[in-house]
Amino acid sequence: MSDFACLHEAHTFLAQHPDIEMFELFILDNNGVPRGKLLHRDELLAVYESGRPLPSTILGLTINGDDVENSGLVWDVGDIDCRAYPISGSLQRMPWRLIPTAAVQVSMHPTEGLPATVADPRHLLAKVIDGLKADGYYPVMAAELEFYLLDQKPDSHGRPQPARDVDGGRPRSTQVYGLRELEQIEPFLADLYSACKLQGIPARTAISEYAPGQVEITLEHRTDALQAMDEAVRYKRLVKGVAHKHGMTACFMAKPFDDLAGTGMHMHVSLADAAGRNLFASEAADGTPLLRQAVGGMLSTLLDSLLLFCPNANSYRRFQTNSYAPLAATWGVDNRTVSLRVPGGPANSRHIEHRICGADANPYLAAAAILAGIHRGIREQRDPGAPVEGNGYAQAKELLPTDWLTTLRALEGSSWARDAFGSEFLNVYLAVKRAEYRQFMGEVGEQDWRWYLHQA
Repeated sequence: MSDFACLHEAHTFLAQHPDIEMFELFILDNNGVPRGKLLHRDELLAVYESGRPLPSTILGLTINGDDVENSGLVWDVGDIDCRAYPISGSLQRMPWRLIPTAAVQVSMHPTEGLPATVADPRHLLAKVIDGLKADGYYPVMAAELEFYLLDQKPDSHGRPQPARDVDGGRPRSTQVYGLRELEQIEPFLADLYSACKLQGIPARTAISEYAPGQVEITLEHRTDALQAMDEAVRYKRLVKGVAHKHGMTACFMAKPFDDLAGTGMHMHVSLADAAGRNLFASEAADGTPLLRQAVGGMLSTLLDSLLLFCPNANSYRRFQTNSYAPLAATWGVDNRTVSLRVPGGPANSRHIEHRICGADANPYLAAAAILAGIHRGIREQRDPGAPVEGNGYAQAKELLPTDWLTTLRALEGSSWARDAFGSEFLNVYLAVKRAEYRQFMGEVGEQDWRWYLHQA
């Protein structure tokens, strides 16, 4: 890939940070879990010179870190070593670590990284972006991530609970957009913004969200969609690290509480031309014909790609009426009750807000599915129909599925997805998800006992 880092970047970093002792090398797997190794300072340059061998299985693991034999990345290839190389700009200090440590993100080499290259989610996004660029469209993207700040200790019943604030209390009421709630986590926010600035992550507006202890911080849009998702990946790691330093757990689980709001990842997207002009820009609130074709494409591929937006069993607990989580293949103008929203604002800022993803989604895979859907809509000149006005929940004619197995089967049977993402990638991804589904459904737990132990 053309954005692999050069050796000069490593030499410069080492000279500027003589105190750094350890380097955390990580790659993001298909579940969005960072996996890798902890290296000593004297091992860093070799990674830039000739890559670092990582086992093929590292990109075919379940969310619990188990091998998936049917992925084709285990016994079939002898768990072969695949070479990964550093991504340019990813070498950054981790200010929350006790031992002076920096992190460097790697990606599989297109040839030296085989066979694991086909399962690298970052490669998939790069492929989809290249397809759009070949037709003269340059995607501009940003991610908006919600999360909960939780106590590191569960409550007396073993359940997660909101973290204590600076006054020692726990947030109990929703207080959406509450300013005092942000003041109560100011030490955390101060360190978070400082760490974002240090790492070059464009963190902007912070708001108190729709539940006690829930926060959202927006990331600024980038004209390079791959860079935007790189930053979203590193931002999640940074939030978790800073929260841990403050004695808290940052939770990006889609639905950690049954009676509180879920956590989403809203994705903002537009297309520019080669000169950087917004091709969605229009004085009309619903944008240009190209914008509407993009919406039409995303709506037509929504079911087929829903597993990439909502990848886990818990993801589907987030979909509830009047929850600000969308329930149908709908779009509208400045309307938060639909799945695809065209926000208001100046003509040159016209874009689409994709509101379906849970915060547990892999940003690379979610972005790839969004952009592939847009590309289909443009190529086929898809008509999205009239935008929804008013309550989108009440007007939904056909609801999205709210169970894991249905979306797994939808992706599995999608000829569009195989064309857009490639059979090799899907074979690995679906093998992992099937294994997780079997494991999840085979596990007997507290809810089973509570419902059926004495009644069945």
